[in-house]
Formats: sequence, structure tokens, C-alpha cells
Amino acid sequence: MTTSGATNWQEIESQYYMQTVRRVPVTLVRGEGTKVWDDQGREYLDFVGGWATATLGHSHPVLAEAVAEQARTLIQVSNAFFTVPQAELAQLLIDNSCMDRVFFCNSGAEAVEGAIKVARRYGKLHRDGAYEVITALESFHGRTLGTLSATGQPQYQEAFTPLTPGFVHVPFDSIDAIVEATTERTAAVLLEPVQGEGGVNIPSPNYLRQVREWCDANNLLLMFDEVQTGVGRLGTLFGYESFDVEPDVMSLAKGLGGGVPIGAFLVKDRADSLTFGDHGSTYGGNPLACAAGRAVMQTVLAEDIPGKAGRAGERLRGRMQAIADRQDSVHEVRGMGLLDAIEFSNEIAGDILTACLERGILVNRVRPNAIRLMPPLVITDEEIDRGTEILEEAIAAVMQG
Repeated sequence: MTTSGATNWQEIESQYYMQTVRRVPVTLVRGEGTKVWDDQGREYLDFVGGWATATLGHSHPVLAEAVAEQARTLIQVSNAFFTVPQAELAQLLIDNSCMDRVFFCNSGAEAVEGAIKVARRYGKLHRDGAYEVITALESFHGRTLGTLSATGQPQYQEAFTPLTPGFVHVPFDSIDAIVEATTERTAAVLLEPVQGEGGVNIPSPNYLRQVREWCDANNLLLMFDEVQTGVGRLGTLFGYESFDVEPDVMSLAKGLGGGVPIGAFLVKDRADSLTFGDHGSTYGGNPLACAAGRAVMQTVLAEDIPGKAGRAGERLRGRMQAIADRQDSVHEVRGMGLLDAIEFSNEIAGDILTACLERGILVNRVRPNAIRLMPPLVITDEEIDRGTEILEEAIAAVMQG
């Protein structure tokens, strides 16, 4: 599809849309699998994947048909009534996880907000009114005032102070920091199994298990923000499985809908503190979004998408490490499954992104000195090889000036 010489969509955006996003100067109009095309007809390999939402790739026929059929049938009704897609998706999630109950919402931020409410209600019921949640520095939990307050990155918070009280931030991957921060006010610990927005930071092998033991010993909830790590991204269906540690509460979004907006927070029975009237959502769990989530989950399970993602991630990191061995500008390669980062010795990530774009691959500048790769979980070996070839060409071009 080419619309050259037609509407200047980027100019329209600059006039009418609030300027809160520094966009890459490309207008995307079509996608298929791991490829997308802009309004000039140019093809790109998509290693951003809708910020880790495109679980099955772009325009997957199973997902497209599920959404189309549900749109022809029933899009939205009040949550005062039962609907089939919501019940079926709930069953799929609970039957294939360690959790006992689920609540559906519309986004990752809402899912984490729900988890925070669970923690506060739990604290009232079981911890003498405790309300604080310990989170990690370099974490990212969302952009609502509540989830922004939970996020451990001051640069996102400074413009919106005073923040919502009740959050204590400690260094990631330090059990001693969590122990020291725990008081009679503590109700829960909230962590990403792997920090995505923070730069793809992977904890030490025993860290999450130590946090689990500390929470058990002190009657605290352990809550995992799996908005980015869930639904196959780390090479297991849910990220907690990669570390053999079960949380009491888990938030999901991004990959659950395969690109269709949906979020969820799940609880074990011991954490199921909410009751009638404590929470709700007009659109949360609507038939259209749940039909999409159902199609994604069924396909992910039937085709072992997590296993494929794990193998693809190993290939991707192997190729990136080979680049690091040849390029002095690369400081470190890290990742798990298909959530990966390549960190540079200098703050050249923006230049690398531009050079990649010019050569036909989309990447994400997650830090001034790092780019993040989170392609669809259906990426092929050939696409990984071609993508990393382009990446190395881009790095070399930037370093040659």
C-alpha cells in the first residue's frame, strides 16, 4: 500500500495530537508477521512488536478472524451480565497458571493498579492496616498517578509530584534492601521478573526465590508485574515459570491480546481480598477484547509459542554476542526469551535507531546507551539473521561517523 503524494499524516499529528511522544518519523499502514510497511510502501523488519504486544505477529489470521467474528456478534455489554468469551479466557488463564481468580481490564497500567488495590485491601485485612508496597529502582509499572508512583524512575515522576504515597523503592536484585525496607506498614512487594523499560535487567538466579521466602515469612504478598514478560515473552508461558517462583498476584497485558488492548490481574486464593463493589470496569473484559485474548492464548498453547520464543531468543542473543565480539562499541548483550537489549559504551542508541531505520529494521531506544529488541514471538531464523546483519551494519555506520 502506497499513499505517496497524498495526506501528510505526520503533519496532521503535529497539529492535532498532544505532543507527549517523540515519534520515529515513519507512518505505518500495514503489517504481516514480523514485517510492517509505511505509507510510502517501504518494508521494515519489526523488532519492536508494538512494544511487545504482537505475540503472534501482525495480522495473524486466527486473531483477525476471531476479532472479526466477535465484532459481527457482540462487541460490548455491561459487566453486570455474563459473556462467553470472558468466561472462556478466564478459564484458559487460570487452568494454565498457578493462579485462582482473574479480573479483566484494558491496559497494563490498569492491571497494576488493580494489583495495588489488592495489596492495600490485603493489608487492611491481614496486616493491621498496612498499605505500603516495596518496588524496585529502574522498574516501570505504568503512567497513571498510582503506577507512576510505584515506578522506580524519578525522570518519569518529577513533573507530577506530589506522588501517591505508599511506595518504597529499593535497588533491584538486592534481597537485603527489601529486608531493610520492610516495616509494619508493608503489605506487598511488587517486582518485574525481568525489568523491561529499565533496560532488560535480569536478576540473579536466587533473587526472586529469596524474595518469595521473605514474603512468606512476613505474611506479605509477592506481586509480579508481568505486563511485558507474560504470555511467552521469556520463553515460558509466564515469566515466573522461568525462575520457578510463584507470585500471589500477577498483572498481564501487552501480549495477552496480540495487539488488541486488554489487561488482567490474577490472584491466588490467599490474596483474593477484593469483594463486591471494590473494583469494576466499563470496558474491562468486553467480548471483543476477550475473544482476541482467547484466540491468542489458544494459539500460544497449541503451537508452543513460548518454546519457540525461547529458542529464537537464544539464536538472537548468540548473533548479538557475535556482533559484540566484533564491535568495540558494544558493552553488553543481555536478555531472556525474546526480550533483549544491547548496551553500548557510549550514548549512541538514538543514532543506532536512526541508522537501523534507514536500513529497514525497527528497534527501540530504551536508554541513551541501549536499544531493546522485542519482536513478535513467531519470528523466523531467517528474520533474526537478517535483522542482526542490519543491526551490525547500522552500528558500524554510526561508529565510522
